[in-house]
Amino acid sequence: MLTRRCTQRQFLLRPDRETNNAFIYCLAVAAKMYEVDVINFVQMSNHLHDLIYDRHGVAPAFYEHFHKLLARCINALRGRWENFFASEHTSVVRCETQDALIEKLTYVATNPVNDGLVERVDDWPGASGYRALLEGTPLRATRPRHFFAEDGDMPEEVELLLTIAPELGDRAEILAAVQRRVAAVEAEEDRRRAANGMRVLGRYAILRQSWRDSPSSKEPRRGLRPTIAARSLWARLEAIQRKREFVAAYRRARQALLAGAPIPFPFGTYGLRRLVGVVVATPEFSN
Repeated sequence: MLTRRCTQRQFLLRPDRETNNAFIYCLAVAAKMYEVDVINFVQMSNHLHDLIYDRHGVAPAFYEHFHKLLARCINALRGRWENFFASEHTSVVRCETQDALIEKLTYVATNPVNDGLVERVDDWPGASGYRALLEGTPLRATRPRHFFAEDGDMPEEVELLLTIAPELGDRAEILAAVQRRVAAVEAEEDRRRAANGMRVLGRYAILRQSWRDSPSSKEPRRGLRPTIAARSLWARLEAIQRKREFVAAYRRARQALLAGAPIPFPFGTYGLRRLVGVVVATPEFSN
């Protein structure tokens, strides 16, 4: 699961027709270029969430291209020139179990509900993949006219089909579990608002917000930044151990490279493989 926040928490991604279209367009272009499977996503007013399946090990290149393209496109729409996203790194969380995947799918879908913005997932006016994922229908977007040249290389129209790769489990079972959890979250938020006498902000107020504004609440600082997701203790421990073994193997390979006697880097090495062309071990020999 990928998460990226707008600079100063501004509502730079506030839903409107042009922004929603540009979000889907840039996401679809990047996904096709790097052959990444997009599972689900949501475009919140000041941040975004994407769930992807990266079978080729190109996720950093994918979200670098997607975020750069989106930032420049929306900056052109808003008449801005400064940085679009916050300077912090993109949050990347690996789902270690199928239950973790279901949990994150639910989290992404219900983000607008949990934030007290709308009562139901389908009420959110921004771009969201939940309904398209359930129905198996492709999302389409046209080339943003405010940024891309008509005679350029960018496609006039793009299509994005959200998928759950067979490697992740049975699609029908996963989606059924997600639907149950989404309904449970919506019902729980209904009860909480009724008990506290609260109301959601609502679609109309969301669409009227200025993109220059930002939330009045304080953002939590210096918290944990998890990189794995798994309720199972053993799944978490195994993931932590794999990461430790990778770091140890990486350090050995780096020392050997600096000593002039290179050995293969562990499978999963990205930066040096892409920029320098170091030899990387195949998966079965990664340990």
